[in-house]
Amino acid sequence: MDLPEELPENPDVRLVVADMDGTLLDGDGEIPEGLWPLLDRMEERGIVFAPASGRQYATLREMFARSARGMTFIAENGALVMRDGVEVSSTALDRETVAAAVRSVRTLAEDGSDVGLVLAGAGTAWVERTDERFLVQARPYYRSITPVPDLLEVPGAVLKAALFDFGEVAASSRIAFGPFEETHQWVVSGERWSDLMARGVDKGTAVRALQADLGITRAQTVAFGDFHNDLGMLAEAGMSFAVANAHPDVIEAARFLAPANTEDGVVRVLDALVG
Repeated sequence: MDLPEELPENPDVRLVVADMDGTLLDGDGEIPEGLWPLLDRMEERGIVFAPASGRQYATLREMFARSARGMTFIAENGALVMRDGVEVSSTALDRETVAAAVRSVRTLAEDGSDVGLVLAGAGTAWVERTDERFLVQARPYYRSITPVPDLLEVPGAVLKAALFDFGEVAASSRIAFGPFEETHQWVVSGERWSDLMARGVDKGTAVRALQADLGITRAQTVAFGDFHNDLGMLAEAGMSFAVANAHPDVIEAARFLAPANTEDGVVRVLDALVG
């Protein structure tokens, strides 16, 4: 697929935020090699690049270890924003909601659903399901995992509760997280993952916090996404891109259409914008 013909010429880009899975990462789930020289060029021009993901901060830092010094990360679907190792914003779930979510997922498991729950903190993620079949699904997103005997007794603040279902996560998360719909934020974040966060927390609120911290505007922001949990982020960017493989709702919401993640769409667009 070609680049969109209507790309702005000489745009004043100061912030680039990009979803990871299905957007920036290639078909093998790897960071495209072409991104690394682009990161150097953007740093030279004073452009902040921020991966925006449901993954934890530790995972993102490890993935970007080649350029992690000074980088900005939007982790846990917006519940945590870190810039050069310093917290820009974070929002924790209340303990009552965490406990209710834990009990709801336990009930699902007792009723026969093949599910597991991850409670994400700023430094690690806690699990009480520890079979290798489940952990192999969690590790790509949570490199720092701490098993605990009881998720009701985790020792730190919980930024996000993430439900994994080997079956249909949309149905199970409606049961587990649906009761919090009026008071909290929950979203299906992948084919088998669903996330519960504090009310109003998403990648969009994280982008707004980062814009305020950097002193930049929506017009100076570029965003790339592919799934529903990226909609808030796209809405905060004057230059919003859906990759060609994105959900139809995301394509409709974005201002521009970029090539698919399997065609290095993010790298190609950024090369045109900042080259």
